[in-house]
Amino acid sequence: MAISRPNRALATGTRNRTPEDITPTSGMCTVCLDGCPGFCEIGKSAFRGAEAIYPVPFGKMTAAAEKDYPVDFHHFNLTGTIAGPSEAKFEKFTNVSLEARLGRDKGLKMKLPILVTGLGSTKVAENHFEGVGAGAAMSGTGVVIGENVCGMDTSSKFENGKVTECPELLRRIKIFKDWQQEGYGFICIQANPEDFRLGVLEYAINKLKADAVEIKWGQGAKSIGGEVKITDLDKALLLKKRGYIVIPDPEDPVAVESFKKGAFKGFERHTRIGTVSDYLPKALEDFINTVQGLRKAGARYIFLKTGAYRPADLARALKFCSAAKVDVLTVDGAGGGTGMSPWRMMNEWGVPTVYLTALTHQYCEKLSKKGEYVPDIVLAGGLTMEDQVFKAFALCSPYVKAVGMSRATICAAMVAKTQAELVAQGKVPKNSEEYGKTVEEIFYYYHAAKRAFSHNGAIPVSALGVYSYYQRLATGLRQLMAGARRFSLSEIKREDIFSLTREASEVTGIPYVMDYDKEEAEKILGG
Repeated sequence: MAISRPNRALATGTRNRTPEDITPTSGMCTVCLDGCPGFCEIGKSAFRGAEAIYPVPFGKMTAAAEKDYPVDFHHFNLTGTIAGPSEAKFEKFTNVSLEARLGRDKGLKMKLPILVTGLGSTKVAENHFEGVGAGAAMSGTGVVIGENVCGMDTSSKFENGKVTECPELLRRIKIFKDWQQEGYGFICIQANPEDFRLGVLEYAINKLKADAVEIKWGQGAKSIGGEVKITDLDKALLLKKRGYIVIPDPEDPVAVESFKKGAFKGFERHTRIGTVSDYLPKALEDFINTVQGLRKAGARYIFLKTGAYRPADLARALKFCSAAKVDVLTVDGAGGGTGMSPWRMMNEWGVPTVYLTALTHQYCEKLSKKGEYVPDIVLAGGLTMEDQVFKAFALCSPYVKAVGMSRATICAAMVAKTQAELVAQGKVPKNSEEYGKTVEEIFYYYHAAKRAFSHNGAIPVSALGVYSYYQRLATGLRQLMAGARRFSLSEIKREDIFSLTREASEVTGIPYVMDYDKEEAEKILGG
């Protein structure tokens, strides 16, 4: 099994001086040489301290774990079959339906079972929300606007400690709504402890008419609160005034002098760590009260997002959602990531996505067999391709209703924007020059999208990138589903995949390939 090696990572801008001669446990060069300027993480930490914890360059990248887990999605294959219902004898794969519904009344409808699971206050989310929001809306999918957006917006207004106006949140909702088609897709507003303190969800429900709201317990990349970097002293002071944790203290004269002299380029803004009481009855009562409070405030759909915590916490999340009748539970496995997550934490904490998916299925089965309510499940954590979507649906069938894809969606928006900028400069990238020299020629869906959405104005090229990526996923998923003779998402079953290793079978309960269909094959041969 490949592992994430300590003491060096492209994400943190570090490497070994002797990459072929490394001590496995420490990740240090076998010979640590006096005179080396410090290429590795130890070396970088010697002159940058805690700043070396985070991926770089901040605001211009996303990062995810490099750890190769013992069992991952590529340890399963789709079964495929020639057998199917007689009425599907000459069915076309283009007739496969990918429409999905979320919520207790199934009122949140999507053309594709994809949800962008949290674009919060990071600079990369702010810079690329036009592409992500408009592209997702054009595709008929959902977007969760993540934590701390109101608190981070310097133009936000507050009364008695509660937000009354947030231009950035309004901008994001407007982008999505402007491109939304026929009621497909939705906007959900997420809240962490700081957002609850600032009254963000009540503001989003009553003034911005958000479609849904989400309580955030955590995410797959980290088990602590949100973090971003602030490169403006006045903004750092404002955020401290608003109650955020800012490191170093922007009111400390030494810190201010260090910042002004360039010793560090940005302050870190942290949020408080949300904790659920370890006394189960108290924790459950508090959670139910929170959900009921949101419903009284006008929330029609309520989500909970939990991260890659220990299995007991997943059980806690499911049980609480069941008791409070929460509409959707998003389960985010370790390995993914988008913003400013600590690099070692991103690699070394939490339950990986496939393992967490297997546990989710087990726990949903327990609730279902007892006749208890099971929320709709959204699975997230490093998914990028259509086969992973299929496998996620199969692993957690019939409970999963959609998957989360944030980092991949941002990637599509960033690439499309870069392509358009280079084309405008007359510098057509080598990987696209074979298709043409203009945006109209390079982008496959340019004319189709223009025809379908031109009434909304000029389509942002970054949004066209997201739309194109999602159309690729849709086509690929339809082909895979047709190959399994499944013509709607609800038809995908656990029997539609098999394990390629004994360990994958042991972890998930999906039969090993050599054991799969053994009894049925014997019946066919015997007959």
